[in-house]
Amino acid sequence: MQKEEIFESSISDRTVLYAILAFLWIETLWELYLAARQYSKCLKTEEVPAELESVMTKETFNKARLYSLDKSKFNFIHDIFSLSVTTMMIYCGVLAKLWSYSESINPWEGEVLISCIWIFLFTTISTIIDLPFTIFYTFVLEEKYGFNKQTPKFFVVDKIKWFIFQQAISLPLSSLTIVIIKYGGPFFFVWLWLVVGVIALLMITIYPAFIAPLFDKYTPLPEGELRADIETLASDLKFPLTQLYVVEGSKRSSHSNAYFYGLFKSKRIVLFDTLLQNDDSGCKNDEILAVLSHELGHWSHGHIIKNLVIMQLHLLFVFVFFSFMFQFSPVYQALGFPAGCQPVLVGLMVISTYVMTPYNSLLSFIMTCLSRHFEFQADEFAAKLKKAEPLQRALIKLNKDNLGFPVYDDLYSSWHHSHPPLLERMKALKKFE
Repeated sequence: MQKEEIFESSISDRTVLYAILAFLWIETLWELYLAARQYSKCLKTEEVPAELESVMTKETFNKARLYSLDKSKFNFIHDIFSLSVTTMMIYCGVLAKLWSYSESINPWEGEVLISCIWIFLFTTISTIIDLPFTIFYTFVLEEKYGFNKQTPKFFVVDKIKWFIFQQAISLPLSSLTIVIIKYGGPFFFVWLWLVVGVIALLMITIYPAFIAPLFDKYTPLPEGELRADIETLASDLKFPLTQLYVVEGSKRSSHSNAYFYGLFKSKRIVLFDTLLQNDDSGCKNDEILAVLSHELGHWSHGHIIKNLVIMQLHLLFVFVFFSFMFQFSPVYQALGFPAGCQPVLVGLMVISTYVMTPYNSLLSFIMTCLSRHFEFQADEFAAKLKKAEPLQRALIKLNKDNLGFPVYDDLYSSWHHSHPPLLERMKALKKFE
């Protein structure tokens, strides 16, 4: 017997099944434990923190507190439901049954087409199962606190467009992935990594310019003081700004944001219309400039490129690991597939999502820590441009406008918050005043 056969014979499909379920349950229970800590922290914190007493009313604080508690309850129920559905799906062999059904309705031979039918059915079922939670979150929870701006018609059309876009991207990419794995030889993972990397760079380039406008309206920022100030800031920092847009995010939600995109010498800045000052919310011009200075800090420190490099190395590791595991029959038999049936697309999804759960959790935590470091660096960059004070005001306004609860459990925050909480950022920025 070859080494691979001896290894496979020493591990049963039930062992693999229980290992996958154990990984899944341990990760979810850990998340629920952290969520319970934060819920308790929020429940016990009834007074406005001293640092915010002069800028946050008790009414706003209480509303943010109730919003946080309601979101925690929603997420707890959603996570328990998702864990139950996934456990049932894996334990009862739903993936294998779905594959068998895909084979039965496939009009032609070939794993590629069966896989396309399988992924279409899988994503459709997943979307339908999760739809009640999406509807409740949008039209009940977000509506309750005044964030939802979507009409039922807008919601339905938006979801349909997004589903079509997902299929238009995932089906050709899945087909290409299968062909590379099956015909790429023993080092297929190199070719797969290169192809996926190129596609990812293309998506980063074309998504904001050509795909995002299919979902939201983008218009050039009108001429005026704010536009002139932003162009001056970009010029002073030698930021290659080519376009300034305002996105009509208010049709979807009243949450605010700002970002830039583009590679190399062509950068575009996008402001949410909810960020611009109006009678009820938004930021003043100097506060918007401070927020953009923070974003330009990410560009100046090369954070975007560093994250891209890390994610490409992560993808390479996933594909290398998959190359060792994708022919390991107990993985497929644990999911209910008959002996000899080892569809590579199913294997890639299961191995990268479930088998690699411990690695994924560790990487997520490391990336969260790195992101927090990057955020502090970007804040320091803005502070050195003499924008520490307006950035603090902007952060406070954005926190209030988004009903962000300012007090967090340390362990929950360190695991989940890629952006440091408001009080931590304010404390760091005060050093530069």
